[in-house]
Amino acid sequence: MSVDPHQTHPTATWGMAASATVHCLTGCAIGEVLGMVIGTAAGLHNTATVVLSIFLAFVFGYALTMRGVLRAGVDVRTALKVALAADTVSIAIMELLDNAVIVAVPGAMDAGLTSTLFWASLAGSLVVAFLLTTPVNRWMISRGKGHAVVHQYHHAH
Repeated sequence: MSVDPHQTHPTATWGMAASATVHCLTGCAIGEVLGMVIGTAAGLHNTATVVLSIFLAFVFGYALTMRGVLRAGVDVRTALKVALAADTVSIAIMELLDNAVIVAVPGAMDAGLTSTLFWASLAGSLVVAFLLTTPVNRWMISRGKGHAVVHQYHHAH
């Protein structure tokens, strides 16, 4: 990450933004897929399934960030603060996008776990979330926000 001498914030590259988005998407995808699988297998209403998926996406997204920050030797409270600052906007955008895609695909929510429609719409929703969240992460990193706050901890170990 380079710093422009006329700015106080890091200069964000597309590669840096894509890396931050992949990191965030990993936690989101784990929670999203787990929530959709649990909700679908349990026969939950679509709204309950989406809420469960969103909740788990935030839990796993924050947990993955905290894991790396904790390895740098900080306490749990500080790690949680860093995770909240780094991931909240990114996860919220991803969840809005991927759930909107899944809900918009006719029959996807009711397709069932053995259906290609279910899995294809879920995979497609994550691709859309990645593509549309990457520019947001780039913008945030360039302003010293989002995943920019995590970088100091990643270099500490």
